[in-house]
Amino acid sequence: MIGKQNNRKQLIFALRQGLSALVVCFAVVACGESTLTVEQQPSPDPVVVDIPIAFIKRDLSVGDETNSVGVRDLSDPTEFLPGAALFIKARASASAQEVNLTDRIFIPEPSDQETPSDVTPYDVKDLTASYDGTRLLFALRQPESEDVSDPTWNIWQYDRTNDELTRVIVSDIVAAAGDDTGPVYLPDGRILFSSTRQRANQAILLDEGKPQYSGLEESLNVHASVLHVMNDDGSGIEQISFNQSHDLDPIVAPNGKIIFSRWDHAGGNKGIHLYQMNSDGSDVEILYGRHSHQQGGRTVHFTQTQITPDEQLLSAINGFRAPRLGGDFTIIDIQGFSDIDTPVVSNPGGSGQAQQPGLFDNVTPADDYSLPGLFASLYPLWDGSGRYIYTWSQCRALEPLPEDAAEDAQRLTVPCSEEIIENPEYSPAPPLFGLWFFDPVENTQLPLTVPEEGIAYTDALAMESRAFPADPALPILDDELRNQNLGLVHIRSVYDFAGVDSSEQGIVNMANPDVVSVDARNERFVRIVKSVSIPDDDVLDFDNSAFGRSRNQLMREILGYAPIQPDGSAIFTVPANVPFAISIINAAGNRVSPRHQNWLQVIPGEVKTCNGCHTSQSTAPHGRLEAEAASINSGAPTNGGSFPGTNPAMFTDLGETMAETFARVVGQPLLSPDIEFIDVWTDPQTSQPAEDIQLRYADMATPLPVTQACAQNWTSLCRITVNFPEHIQPLFERLRQSVDDEGVIVTDNTCVSCHSRIDSDDVTRVPAGQLDLSATPSLEDADVLTSYRELMFGDNALELVDGVLVDIMELVFDENGDPVFLTDDEGELILDPEGNPIQITRPVPVAPTMRVNGALSSGQFFLRFNSEDGSHVGFLEPVEQKLIGEWLDIGGQYYNNPFAVPQN
Repeated sequence: MIGKQNNRKQLIFALRQGLSALVVCFAVVACGESTLTVEQQPSPDPVVVDIPIAFIKRDLSVGDETNSVGVRDLSDPTEFLPGAALFIKARASASAQEVNLTDRIFIPEPSDQETPSDVTPYDVKDLTASYDGTRLLFALRQPESEDVSDPTWNIWQYDRTNDELTRVIVSDIVAAAGDDTGPVYLPDGRILFSSTRQRANQAILLDEGKPQYSGLEESLNVHASVLHVMNDDGSGIEQISFNQSHDLDPIVAPNGKIIFSRWDHAGGNKGIHLYQMNSDGSDVEILYGRHSHQQGGRTVHFTQTQITPDEQLLSAINGFRAPRLGGDFTIIDIQGFSDIDTPVVSNPGGSGQAQQPGLFDNVTPADDYSLPGLFASLYPLWDGSGRYIYTWSQCRALEPLPEDAAEDAQRLTVPCSEEIIENPEYSPAPPLFGLWFFDPVENTQLPLTVPEEGIAYTDALAMESRAFPADPALPILDDELRNQNLGLVHIRSVYDFAGVDSSEQGIVNMANPDVVSVDARNERFVRIVKSVSIPDDDVLDFDNSAFGRSRNQLMREILGYAPIQPDGSAIFTVPANVPFAISIINAAGNRVSPRHQNWLQVIPGEVKTCNGCHTSQSTAPHGRLEAEAASINSGAPTNGGSFPGTNPAMFTDLGETMAETFARVVGQPLLSPDIEFIDVWTDPQTSQPAEDIQLRYADMATPLPVTQACAQNWTSLCRITVNFPEHIQPLFERLRQSVDDEGVIVTDNTCVSCHSRIDSDDVTRVPAGQLDLSATPSLEDADVLTSYRELMFGDNALELVDGVLVDIMELVFDENGDPVFLTDDEGELILDPEGNPIQITRPVPVAPTMRVNGALSSGQFFLRFNSEDGSHVGFLEPVEQKLIGEWLDIGGQYYNNPFAVPQN
């Protein structure tokens, strides 16, 4: 590796000096332009290997000013940049003819012109080759036309054995059902690709009683594009990933795993990192990059991945939208690292480096100049030579014009140097991307084409034979779970944070009810939260006010609850093929953990094991079992015995977690819409078991956020959907009165009986506690109820003046306690009619009672119902407080079902 790096550095130095020893020179022609020429060598054309190479050529003059530079936005995989075409050369040689493959789609008969003027300005991207080197896959989209009013990205295949070019999905109707990009061959012959069609998502929406649609990604700009598979004839399309933003650029690793780029965007943009999974959608894990986005003073993301011949990962590292075409590549040691500075547990001390330059050092895509040049693609050959085919632009600058230059004179283009880029009279020249070949043994960089101004070569690869990946080790699926469309999750201990015991008294003591009582355990249940797919405006048009105080969590549903056992372990079933996240909650149903802001998934019958929990601030490996520290929970110490201090009826198998013992002895717990607990661990012969907990929706007197069927019998289709107008507001209006024997109201604890601006005699008043819980449209925002606005937003304190509610105004004093007076623009005091200065007043602010951060952040509300001196103790039932708490924990949205929102 060191020798290779030295060769690269020598090459870069030579390129910066404009040396011709590397068969590259720039000849300045009379018109003032710079043209790249290839110096002839004594030998024939420098044939790299006698194999075809394929590449994309892009005419940068096609399209509007926005896309004329050919730069793609990583947040929009469906972006259309017309002007590209797919080409092939029979050999990797400068003299080999370039053959346009894709023009034939639009012009059936061959043309004498290399680029006929009547070719439809289409777009091509995401080029990959089959393992035997005989076929190409790519994505192509044509523009709107009289024949095609709403074109989509489609997957195409070229077979060089018979020179045949075909669209993989033959049916026009099926092909138009989504935008398909990023194709790659699976070892079994099927095709893996990213698509906005979201086939399984749409089927689940139908099961939930909603129309079928493709959901938007989490910034709500474009449809989410996620991974699908299909047969090589376009049949059998199945969705296998369920991220709520994009899953892109899949490849197949040598071990058969799928590696792909995932945009983690739940609860805010965290960047595009690398994930891995099996080809059936099982065993989704983060692979690399969660804490590696800040590099060289810029924010980068990991896309366009490839496997290198030595089984490392080659990835582009660029921003969401590059300032110009071209960027940089890096080689990542994914076996040794989970992040740029974080070795995996098997690589203690971080032997080696996580990332190495893809080819040249010190590429700086974000700067005005990048001395080593810029890359549009980089492809390592698989012949063991370490050679690369790539598309590259040398760093170029425009010389200043002389003072006596003609008005129409053109500035000369010259290679960059340190002196030039520091000279403000020079300016960057447009990139000039050509097709190149690098040989580390000969230390040469050879042009395989003559670059053309305004034309960019991109997406180059060799159609060579390479080893097929191994058959993936797919998990053994549970037939009973599969028949119920369920998967199972086993958390070994919620106290495990990257191999560190985070419990207050240690996991051994926490697991022993004789040492730590049930009531002393704060972590009691898991809550499983599901995302809600947001439709576009063509499906459903509603205002942002539907999200409520904050759009950060979008809309969420709750799938259900399951108990956490004394050692922190939990086992629970979850619906298959839905994105879900896990929260830890206490006995009252309030979240005590940070929000889990990454989407998990299981396929039908999958059993997924997690060691423990994680925080967003921690850089320790998490979510990739082989990279993590070992679990802190060693499980049961004996076979056939019991955990120390526990009920002997809960007999153990050696190494079991308490959750595994519970599932075997008591039964595998399904999720429940309710919070229910029975103490099975305390030995009744030695101690009094803890009281049962039953917070059941069925006991509520107001509308339930779950169907009656699901309240009685949970299934994989059950959802808890809390909409403020339908489920929270009725709590404030529910009659909470007591009467005497004659029917006279003795007490009235109905919320709105005090917390409203109008009393029972229809007289205006100041609402109790300056909190109005009325179900009237808010004066500040008519799209939400007064109660929601008052609970979630700051307000001004009111007083009653002559029967009218007005803001209380307080006098303003400075930091010294002196009054602050009203002045004019000149700083002179403004006097009242009596000639006295006027002291400034301001409204008295009232802080919001609730916070979208969750129930525990909304103590100002809940303390009134629970503290010893609370003024409202007993006013709300525990299950009602649980409903309000879980609604706040998932974001306090105004609506969590877009189809419940009144339409514009």
